[in-house]
Amino acid sequence: MTRPAKRLEAPFTMRPAKRLEAPPCRGGRSTLEREAALVSERVDIEGVAVSPDHLIGGERVSSSTTFEDRSPLDWSWKLADIARGDAATADAAVTAAVDAFPGWASIGPDGRAEHLHRLADLIDEHNDEIARVETVDMGMLYESMRLRLVARGAVNFRTYADLAATYEERHWSSKGTENTVQRMPAGPAVIITPWNAPFMLSTWKVAPALAAGNTVILKPAEWSPLSCSLLADLTVDAGFPPGVFNLVQGIGEEVGPPLVGDPRVRRISFTGSPETARQIGRAAAENIVPFTAELGGKGPLIVFADADLDAAALKAAGQYDDSGQVCLAGTRVLVEQSVRDAFVEAFHRHVDEHVLGDSRDPTTTIAPMIHPAHVERVLGFVHRARAAGDTIVRGGRRVGDTLHVEPTLVEPATNDSEIVQHEVFGPVLTMQTFRDEDEAIELANSTPYGLSAIVYTGSHERAEHVGRAIRAGVVWVNTFLVRDLTAPFGGVGISGIGREGGDYALDFHSDLKTLQIAEHTTS
Repeated sequence: MTRPAKRLEAPFTMRPAKRLEAPPCRGGRSTLEREAALVSERVDIEGVAVSPDHLIGGERVSSSTTFEDRSPLDWSWKLADIARGDAATADAAVTAAVDAFPGWASIGPDGRAEHLHRLADLIDEHNDEIARVETVDMGMLYESMRLRLVARGAVNFRTYADLAATYEERHWSSKGTENTVQRMPAGPAVIITPWNAPFMLSTWKVAPALAAGNTVILKPAEWSPLSCSLLADLTVDAGFPPGVFNLVQGIGEEVGPPLVGDPRVRRISFTGSPETARQIGRAAAENIVPFTAELGGKGPLIVFADADLDAAALKAAGQYDDSGQVCLAGTRVLVEQSVRDAFVEAFHRHVDEHVLGDSRDPTTTIAPMIHPAHVERVLGFVHRARAAGDTIVRGGRRVGDTLHVEPTLVEPATNDSEIVQHEVFGPVLTMQTFRDEDEAIELANSTPYGLSAIVYTGSHERAEHVGRAIRAGVVWVNTFLVRDLTAPFGGVGISGIGREGGDYALDFHSDLKTLQIAEHTTS
């Protein structure tokens, strides 16, 4: 399935790429010839022309070095050579964001909303192209991308545009003064997003930053950068002033530190691992910059005896969707002891219905994993679990030479097992039993994570009690992944700090000011 890159006419209006700080021309080549040689060609990704370059100050900018981007659908398929940003790239992007900030902040929420709504309309218009590109770049199912995630990207921009534009300042009288709480745009924001669902998760973070009046430097993950490049194109087509949205490609440990360490940056928003978050947090603390981090989870999926067992088993089998590369997944299945056998029977039946295959095939239900290194990491957890005495109930193997891993279920020997206590981020679930509500709650809260939880029960009273007792940013009862975008989203423990969603995100991206005015008096 290896496919050569070829030049296409871009589906979006874009300027040609320029090399950052190119040296003066020497020898026999003219300036025009030198610039032409530096223009990097767009590459054909499933019939869509995608730029592999940065977007800085409204211009496509290439780098002197690149890194390879390959498709998880077939690792022999090289999609593109992507511009490899460095400290100079980071400096240029932050400078562009600083220069654009006063103008963007000054047009107000209504002016910014017009741009964000145009961008949302363009996302809807190019939904299929974005979905095709992200499917081959990240591996997620095409139908899921087209119907849910790309469409959600447009909703993100509309939601935050409207929330910012309809914000009602708080007014009150106190001690002879009239008081008003105002939101002030904070400044340039660095946004670093993960490789899973890169387009949707980038829009989820970029939308409130722009709506609040901040300019943005987006650094997508190097394993799946292409759909974010399309987002950059669409901001240009939507008429965003140069420098309001900037895209920096590159390897995280190379270009990330100069981005988050720049004292001109006034907000940092990150989704990724706790290890990287600690490094970013130190840089943010050095410059006294507010910082949010969403750092993954190890969510419990609790099944009580009074639940609809078949519905619970179907939902548990569904946690293998996207090869388990979902931070919100309920990967620790906790089943009331009395219904363990009945649940397991239904669970196996539903898992047996899964189809592992090409993500573009509508019959496929489980996509390949993102990268060979991640396959090895996930299988390492399984191998160590087996060696430690945990029981591999099903799966636990790579499928041929593909990047698929079989849906895997592990019964751990103890709750302290590594595979219980650490995020695997693959198609691997653990299963444990409990005797009563108290033990279920104890097990649910027994890891350092706290992003999400799922509870299945037929009792409203139990739903309230258990739901309140679980330490997590969101708890779903008898459902999963139902999101109200105005609700707070984030984790506790090592699942993160801060909250995204609704006014919580807009407040984070703003500096709040109290304006206090006393009535003028004369003596």
